[in-house]
Amino acid sequence: MEIQTLNPATPRQRQRIEAFLKRNGLRIDDMNYYAAVLDDDGEMIAGGGLKDDVIKCVAVDDAHKGEAIANTLVSHLISHANQEGYGCIKLFTKPKNRQLFESLSFRLLAEAPEAILMETGIGGISNTVETLKKIKEESEKYKEYNKECKEDSKKCKEDSKKCKEDSKECKEEEKTNLNTTTPQHLNTPYLNTTTPQHLNTTYLNTTTPQHLNTTTPQHLNTTPPRGGVVVMNCNPFTLGHRYLIEQAAKQVERLYVMVVREDCSLFAYTERKAMVERGVADIENVNVIDGSDYAISRATFPTYFLKRLDDAADTQMLLDLDLFRRHIAPALGATVRFVGTEPTDQLTRRYNQLMHEALKDVRETARLEKDGYAVSASRVRKAMEEGDMNTIRQLVPPTTLPYVIAHLATQALQAELDTTPKPGLVDKDNNGAHRDMDYAMMQLSINTLHPYFVRLALLGFADTLPSHTIIRDAGIEAEKAMLAATNSVNTHKGALFSMGLAVVAAAYEEKKAAANKEERGKEKEKEERGKEREKEEKEDSQVSLKNLAPLESLASPLSSLQLTIKALAASFPDTSGTHGSKAKQLSNGTTTIKGALDNAREGYEKLFAEWLPFYNERRKNHDAHALHKTLLRIMCDLDDTNVIYRTNVATAEEVKQEARALLASFEEAYAAQDKEKCASAIEEKCASAELLALKDMDRRYTARNISPGGAADMLSLTVFIGSIQTY
Repeated sequence: MEIQTLNPATPRQRQRIEAFLKRNGLRIDDMNYYAAVLDDDGEMIAGGGLKDDVIKCVAVDDAHKGEAIANTLVSHLISHANQEGYGCIKLFTKPKNRQLFESLSFRLLAEAPEAILMETGIGGISNTVETLKKIKEESEKYKEYNKECKEDSKKCKEDSKKCKEDSKECKEEEKTNLNTTTPQHLNTPYLNTTTPQHLNTTYLNTTTPQHLNTTTPQHLNTTPPRGGVVVMNCNPFTLGHRYLIEQAAKQVERLYVMVVREDCSLFAYTERKAMVERGVADIENVNVIDGSDYAISRATFPTYFLKRLDDAADTQMLLDLDLFRRHIAPALGATVRFVGTEPTDQLTRRYNQLMHEALKDVRETARLEKDGYAVSASRVRKAMEEGDMNTIRQLVPPTTLPYVIAHLATQALQAELDTTPKPGLVDKDNNGAHRDMDYAMMQLSINTLHPYFVRLALLGFADTLPSHTIIRDAGIEAEKAMLAATNSVNTHKGALFSMGLAVVAAAYEEKKAAANKEERGKEKEKEERGKEREKEEKEDSQVSLKNLAPLESLASPLSSLQLTIKALAASFPDTSGTHGSKAKQLSNGTTTIKGALDNAREGYEKLFAEWLPFYNERRKNHDAHALHKTLLRIMCDLDDTNVIYRTNVATAEEVKQEARALLASFEEAYAAQDKEKCASAIEEKCASAELLALKDMDRRYTARNISPGGAADMLSLTVFIGSIQTY
């Protein structure tokens, strides 16, 4: 007998695995490694697979059971997983195999009628439980500390009240002493001849026995459960998530919000967890904790990520819930599981149903609705795809907006890269005039820059604009990371500068609009209560009404975005060694060349005045070639310092003229087409001659080393700004 490695991704080998498993009453699952035991004739008599640290699809032909083949096979799989860096290995198997795998040092994690989950190795569930216990202990310590602080604060308030009362009493006494019509030393308020002193009648009731309430049972315990858990993905964190947490927190002493750890979402785990932390920071009894491999993960609940509702789904759901019941809930001291209602997703709805059956106390909260629709992360993601920031603002708390802005910036860079064909630029078809970069490298560069856009957005989301130094330092780190990822190839240096400034400015405008909305809400609330605004509130307020943006900015912060970009750019010193500075030198002063910094200092006048309206109009009309046309429109106007640097000023002017001619041809072709057809399935055929002309321009520019990289950067910026405003 020998062990042969099979690749489940290879069709022929996958078919062989499927046939073997079917013969043994199993079906193939998601795996990246499979080991087959062959007999002397080369026939498969046993096999088992791996998906990272999970052993799956283990089977032995009936004729060979009892030959210790399973021992050899499982040992091989564990060894392979160890070599891949996994110290703790999980195993899905049938309940009848429990004793077999316990003899191989596997321990039970969870069980369901059709399957059990086991593991072997160092750490595993024990480490997770210990971590959760420590979190619980720390939260209890914080609770006690917070209680002491509140008691101290209460005592201070009482002392302060007593001081005020004493002061008032002294003033009254002084006033009495100065009253010449009343004999001194006879102060009637202190003497009551009809009522015995030191008797406070409010504390005595001679007709009703004290401390007895005949209508309410005494000693009724209304104390809420000590701990509850919400498990969330938050892709991204919405007002719906916030609402569920608010409602749950009211029902328990301590609420633990566990964020799904798997990075299978648009927003990375670190972003999702940070959004939740920021979004619930004001709720005292909420702890946001890390997810784990034992709470909705690919290792224990793959169906969640595959979004399939089939025969195996119930088993996987039950195993996930049993894991929670056996290990996670006890470690946190949690007796309640909170969920939101699920109106659309069948898998989640079924999971909620099984949760009610498997756990003792499950509390379901109706989803928050806006305009008759449930507030959901999927609606936010759809709005992001459509560049509909107004809808996003209605669905997420302000604290989520910096993360959305960063993703819209990344999305804009991706849109530029994917626009194909482009003249002399890297696209899906070719590398353009560039010999040192390609589509894959540009993609890697965008992915590398994204966390820095998040960082810049968070810097901008503040009460005051961040300083030049802070922005510069973040930009330098981003550039270093980009160059490290691309082997020192300058893929997005220009885009990093322009997009970085815009991200900071956009986040600042959103913060200002949110503060404006909050302040106006407070004012309205006070008007409704009929109370005047207190003087100390004016002094303590972080936002002065004089400095609030106009009410229109709640709908679109674009009106002041340009000014904010100008203010940020003004703090940047003149540059040297950039393509812009070198292009100015090449012009020899024969013409006025504006570099990237010059355009930023002007607040990108052409972009806001011409390129953006041009792009928005075509986007509004669902023009299939909106990005191609906008690129050409930018090329008509822009002093592209990248073109000048790679060629000369005369060539840059030639590029402008050719862009005007091709754009005019594009527009004529579009006007001649049936617009309804262009928006249908045959839209790719519209303006086909112009696309061929664009491809021809690409070939010629590539041969002549012409690359309008500055125009590409401005296209990304136009798309980004278009996504955060309403056309």
